[in-house]
Amino acid sequence: MGTGELITSRRGFFWIGTERVRHGDDTVPRAPMFVAWEEPEHVTAEYPVVLVHGGGGQGTDWMGTPDGRPGWAGELVRRGHRVYVVDRPGHGRSPHHPDVLGPMGPPFGYERLKDLFAPDAAAERHIQWPGSRDLADPLFDQVAAPTGPMLADLAASQRLDAERLVQLLEQVGPAVLLTHSAGAPGGWLAADARPELVGALLALEPMGPPFLTVPDGPRLLPWGLTAAPPAFDPPVTDPAGIEPGTHRLPNLAKVPIGVFTGEASAFDGFGGDVVAFLAAAGCRAEHVRLAERGVRGNGHAVQFERNNREALAVLLGWLEEVTDR
Repeated sequence: MGTGELITSRRGFFWIGTERVRHGDDTVPRAPMFVAWEEPEHVTAEYPVVLVHGGGGQGTDWMGTPDGRPGWAGELVRRGHRVYVVDRPGHGRSPHHPDVLGPMGPPFGYERLKDLFAPDAAAERHIQWPGSRDLADPLFDQVAAPTGPMLADLAASQRLDAERLVQLLEQVGPAVLLTHSAGAPGGWLAADARPELVGALLALEPMGPPFLTVPDGPRLLPWGLTAAPPAFDPPVTDPAGIEPGTHRLPNLAKVPIGVFTGEASAFDGFGGDVVAFLAAAGCRAEHVRLAERGVRGNGHAVQFERNNREALAVLLGWLEEVTDR
């Protein structure tokens, strides 16, 4: 698709995980998750891929780039995969009403998005951003328009993400989870809950570092990589009691994990710490720096950038390596 060739494919969409709850005199849905699916005429890849967006984004993050090029969803179909693109609960086409899901966090402003995706401090190394760094660039409109607030309660949000991802996996069978940024915690929790349904977990620029704490603020990831607790062994009821190397994650340890980072991203600086936390918990995790695989100049939004196809090839090459072992 990215090279201009036509592909015969089937596609559709559905919502999963709709709960019915009372709101005043009415019954309303709570936390449905929108799922768009597409598959090539001939599926040749072993596993479907579930694409989980980050932060305040939505599934359109995977469908195309802000400058109008094909996204990873179509490229995966071109490479023979069945693909499921989700809008996490409370995002995009998975509606959020505060009376039903709880309060929203703050909106994502243009300045915040620029600091995350195209910071001036990284300009010399970050050569793959598809536009300028001037906020007047219309490209930033295309980045900001689909971006909304996250749930204020991160633990509740991540539990919902995990529950809905598990329900999707139960319906479609074993799949690869490919998460981005703040979509990663739901992926960790889903794979921890049902490892037999996850062929591999590819975490692109995952939220971190472990035990992330806001300066002069709360600890956003009190359980290491998540705000909600995974299944540690021995069990732990207070995150303050977690001892890396002592508390293991035996379910997550059954899933091959790749952590992928771009050389010009701040997330590259703690990608190794994410892998070290997972390794201490007994997991099979590898930090894959895109630059070390010949894909240079990437920031946080790798799937948006000029060399997005080359970057995806690195992830799929790693996936082939671990699933062939």
